[in-house]
Amino acid sequence: METQGASVVITHHVLDGKQTEYENWLDEILPVAKNAKGFFDWQIVRPIPNLTFVYTVIIRFDTIENLRNWMESDTRRKLIDKAHPLFTKEDNYEIKSGLDFLFYGEKENKVPVHWKQYLATWSAIFPLSLLMQLLLLPSLRLMNIPANRYFDTFISTGCLVFLVIFVVMPNYTKLIRKWLYK
Repeated sequence: METQGASVVITHHVLDGKQTEYENWLDEILPVAKNAKGFFDWQIVRPIPNLTFVYTVIIRFDTIENLRNWMESDTRRKLIDKAHPLFTKEDNYEIKSGLDFLFYGEKENKVPVHWKQYLATWSAIFPLSLLMQLLLLPSLRLMNIPANRYFDTFISTGCLVFLVIFVVMPNYTKLIRKWLYK
């Protein structure tokens, strides 16, 4: 498990009107995180303007140990303290190995067996991939974007991954929780 990589999903609830300050803070913490041992990449899901105020930050490291070292470092703690006045809630995060972050377990401290993760992920991706072909691709044609296998695949897989990670799996895993962790 140590060599599979590790991800942390961080949620920050930012006070209304403090988004610019938070974005500036992200510009400050990103270069520091990038220099941490084992840093792999970073993604930010920003809130919908004037509707939501939650930022979701996903950071990936090569090992759980390196990720924990960063998350528990004095450097990060000082930067979180600096941003704390911008938050409505405490800094909240959950560390997962590999792709386990797709399988949220609020009370469970264990990860489902791999074959159940496989079936759950496949059963989510299959209908979504059909929807991409039935809804998204015709929408691209309606916008006068010419058919191009590579562009269509690029757009549809990007939408599919976004939906799986941020919309479907957090809700779907709650729905099938009893089976997943049985």
